[in-house]
Amino acid sequence: MRRTGPDRARRVLGQNFLRDARTIAQIVTAARPDPDGLILEVGAGQGALTRELVRRCRRVVAYEIDPTLLARLDEEFRAEPGLRLVPGDFVAARPPTEPFAVVGNIPYASTSRIVDWCVDAPQLTTATLVTQLEYARKRSGDYGRWTQRTVRTWPWLDWRLAGRIPRERFRPMPRVDSGILRLERRPVQLLPPGQLADYQRFVALGFSGVGGSLRASLHRGYPDRRVDAALRANRISADILVGYVWPEQWISLFQAVHPLRH
Repeated sequence: MRRTGPDRARRVLGQNFLRDARTIAQIVTAARPDPDGLILEVGAGQGALTRELVRRCRRVVAYEIDPTLLARLDEEFRAEPGLRLVPGDFVAARPPTEPFAVVGNIPYASTSRIVDWCVDAPQLTTATLVTQLEYARKRSGDYGRWTQRTVRTWPWLDWRLAGRIPRERFRPMPRVDSGILRLERRPVQLLPPGQLADYQRFVALGFSGVGGSLRASLHRGYPDRRVDAALRANRISADILVGYVWPEQWISLFQAVHPLRH
């Protein structure tokens, strides 16, 4: 079967559009957008989520990389003063210098790039992103295991699975279900800013796999007795697989093992 231009664009850009009103409401409810705050939408697409964001919020900046879709959006929203349409790739944009939130039904192929952009943006308050369900579950610890990326950023970011979306709700229909991944900046960090770099090095050492266990990996950087005492105090088995250590336990381990610098 011969593919049309729009078909090829959807395939290349990973576009799966939402038209289901229940799902749009589910995403916006999870996002809890501030009506007076700045909202950035990743991949406006056909405007289904854009319409609801504009209805609820006074300032929305919507990014769209597909010029055909952008032209349609411009025609529909031309008279809408609260919306600014931006052509191009979202991750090429500079993060705003004021607090802002991100919402988007994002292309699966660009998930890691978009999430990294959000994590690294200093003024980001929240990000509510539709991703593959497996990705959202892994990042939020929904499998009972935790990724290094989540653990390293846990002192200032809360990661959670905020909902599930059946694949039948999208057009074209993807092969897998989706999840709503919610990132939220903590009002108060769980570690002082001056300790974050040391904490991230501590986590990287623990996830290195050197020595065959978390205990053995940490022994390479810290005194054995201090590491063993911290593991016992936090009720963490010496032979536990590193991914099963909760983010809160990582922070407690770090505080017990790492020397304070005055």
